[in-house]
Amino acid sequence: MLDSAVFDRHIRRMRFLLAALSSVALLSVGALEAQAQAPALAQAPASNPQVAEVERYFNAIRTLQARFVQSNPNGTVVQGTLSVSRPGRMRFEYDPPSQLKIVADGSQVTMWDIANRDFGQWPIGWTAASFLVREPLVLQGGDLTVEKVERADGMLQLTMSQTRKPNEGKVIVRVNENPMVLRGWSIIDSRGQRVDVSLNGLQTGLPLAANLFKFDGPDAGAIRRGVDRN
Repeated sequence: MLDSAVFDRHIRRMRFLLAALSSVALLSVGALEAQAQAPALAQAPASNPQVAEVERYFNAIRTLQARFVQSNPNGTVVQGTLSVSRPGRMRFEYDPPSQLKIVADGSQVTMWDIANRDFGQWPIGWTAASFLVREPLVLQGGDLTVEKVERADGMLQLTMSQTRKPNEGKVIVRVNENPMVLRGWSIIDSRGQRVDVSLNGLQTGLPLAANLFKFDGPDAGAIRRGVDRN
């Protein structure tokens, strides 16, 4: 996600709850540039087989579901269920007592939280986790630059920033190398605040209902009044 000023209060919450809003517009995921440092991989991104393998891994995924644990800059830890249907659709559903839900329907993201009277919608390109649903995901030549590709303890870690706006934050994607499995990501915003997301029990190829990726909350006015449609 990008500029937090537009959505004020609930967008500031999203910086903690989904990922730092000022960091990276990941729907336009682009170039990866590996730096030669230990344990970083020394190859240039255009010829980096590890980068190409990560790209193939994501592009082979049609559906994905996992439990997530999210650590926020204020020290709180929340968890829930992530569902993904590529291209363009995903859902973050936080466990009670949180009533926060975030749904991308292929064109826009809707966030709502009845308990906190929050409601927001924005283009999916603003979503920090959009690398999950980009179709195709292009990791060698595009809108992102990889600052580091590191390997440690069987894990690959790709640190990326926007090519045109490198000072607006970073995203760090972590994948298990063999077999390749997405393990999570971190978002570091332009102020240095960091959100860490770890995935557990990830499954791919599941049949996921289309209505899972549609806004299914009360209308915006009811949410802002704190009134459930039920």
